[in-house]
Amino acid sequence: MPSIFSYQSAEVDWCEGNFERSAVIAEYYNTDGTSLFSFLLLTPLNFLVLEGAELPRACGRMELCRLKLSLLLSGLFSMYFHMTLSYVGQLLDELSILWTLAVAYSFWYPQAYFPKCIKTRRHFFWLTGITTVISTMMSFIKPTLNAYALNCIAFHLLYLTWRELKKCNDKRVHRMAAVMVMWWALAITSWISDRWLCWLWQAINFPYFHSFWHVLIAMSLLYCCPLVIYFDVSYEMPSFKPKLEYWPSDSWPVVVPYVTLEEPHKQC
Repeated sequence: MPSIFSYQSAEVDWCEGNFERSAVIAEYYNTDGTSLFSFLLLTPLNFLVLEGAELPRACGRMELCRLKLSLLLSGLFSMYFHMTLSYVGQLLDELSILWTLAVAYSFWYPQAYFPKCIKTRRHFFWLTGITTVISTMMSFIKPTLNAYALNCIAFHLLYLTWRELKKCNDKRVHRMAAVMVMWWALAITSWISDRWLCWLWQAINFPYFHSFWHVLIAMSLLYCCPLVIYFDVSYEMPSFKPKLEYWPSDSWPVVVPYVTLEEPHKQC
């Protein structure tokens, strides 16, 4: 029986051919180029700009630091999984995403949407923690289903975004949300294509759609994070008006969005 740390001991194998370009890296493009670019370069750039903004204590640096660390660990574990295709790598990859979502929900889930039995943020921390522990334990039962379950959480996030957009008339916010959804739609399409249409991509010698997933989902997060901060400021600091800005300039084709604050304001 192979060790859980052994190469190719995972229950999941993506469409890219194994060990075709390296004797030690199972899936070369999933491991090196895309994961390195999307999670170890693009994500820190996003948070570097966010931390430079004058954010209130309610969505302050400690929370951003924890989320940044979770995202970086997700990138590292993803690289390890695709390099080895090991059972441990698969679980670390999937669980790091689960824990990142737990951190984000704990700090930034709007209190207006709390269950009626939850009265404070502290109680919600406990609810999120217990749910995360149970979900972590369940992840070991059928690991092949974990990725599908994690992707389904995106629909809840999209629903919350839709609820918030109904209450806001800022065109920049609506435009950023539309761009975020566009990148997510391209990302999930690439993920599903690699999972379900592998036979087609291998037939035409182009089995790289999972590597596209890494880049595209990182681009979606680039717009998702400041959008979450924007809505959080609206709830937690009603005396301030959050404003979406772009670095280095609005006119650039590729930009990094961030949040600035103005006061006082008429809440949208």
